[in-house]
Amino acid sequence: MVLRAGPFSALVERRLLVLVGVLVAALAGLALVGLMYGPTWASPVKVLDALSGARGGSNVVIREWRLPRVLAAIVFGVALGIAGAIFQNITRNPMGSPDVIGLDAGAYTGALIVMTVLHGSSALLTFGSVLGGVLTAALVYLLSMRGGVSGLRLVVIGIAVNATLTALNSWIVLRAELEVALAAVGWHAGSLNGVDWADVRVPFAVVGVLLVLVVLLSRTARQGALDPALAVTTGVRLERLQLQMVLIGVACTATVTAVAGPIAFIALAAPQIGRRLAGAPGTPLLPAALTGAVLLLGADLVAQVLLDPVPLPVGVVSTAIGGCYLIWLLAKEVRRS
Repeated sequence: MVLRAGPFSALVERRLLVLVGVLVAALAGLALVGLMYGPTWASPVKVLDALSGARGGSNVVIREWRLPRVLAAIVFGVALGIAGAIFQNITRNPMGSPDVIGLDAGAYTGALIVMTVLHGSSALLTFGSVLGGVLTAALVYLLSMRGGVSGLRLVVIGIAVNATLTALNSWIVLRAELEVALAAVGWHAGSLNGVDWADVRVPFAVVGVLLVLVVLLSRTARQGALDPALAVTTGVRLERLQLQMVLIGVACTATVTAVAGPIAFIALAAPQIGRRLAGAPGTPLLPAALTGAVLLLGADLVAQVLLDPVPLPVGVVSTAIGGCYLIWLLAKEVRRS
């Protein structure tokens, strides 16, 4: 199907267009439920009144408490889906996601050092988690560079770094004071509880900039998803492209982790689910982004409902979803082999 807007046109597969429409509709439905749900349910009319700026106590609750959480789940889900798709495209491996190759563990290490050694503020905690994720990505990338970045080598080295950092993190928590250890474990679970506008304004802006960069690099990235030798013949500077995409993926993951903690398995499952729904070669970014948003928003709603009135951290639910997905993926790979 050809889509035209003035002088611009694009060739889009009909199946992909239908999938995007279905995912957007599902996202809108889940967002409406998220804005309605609370100690007292709000009707859809009440939600629309609140979003239009009408005054009232319940309207303030919807706009100031529920809306930031719903938007955070959507934006962070998009960021995690994009990050997972980037790393799975680079590694050409469905296991190549930020939480598998150690980026989440590295961000947690940075946060733990700030909490236990520096006793820093929330701003310093954010900086520490971002720095930890970036340094971990740099370490994994540098260790994988010999003879060119190999997808399998990057995944294996990432798993090894992840295991090492997980052991280090456990040691730091065990050595910390009880209150600090409890706070660290709670942050590590990954949670959207208590998120407000002050927490998300800067992360939303950062994710917006990263999405613009992804769009600008999307055409080159599609060429880079071809066979490496073929991609080079089309003029793609493969190593430079891979480095740019890795930096974007790390920034997406670190931005989410800095606010909500490491939310596991969304970046692993969303790209593969989106790819299978789209029936596309490679790991397309748009289905991965929308699927990540649907998964994270749905998981957050389940987390709120399961243990009402004290909601679970969304990372607990996403880990359960990801574990089921991982079992299915491994079983499928075993049957294929």
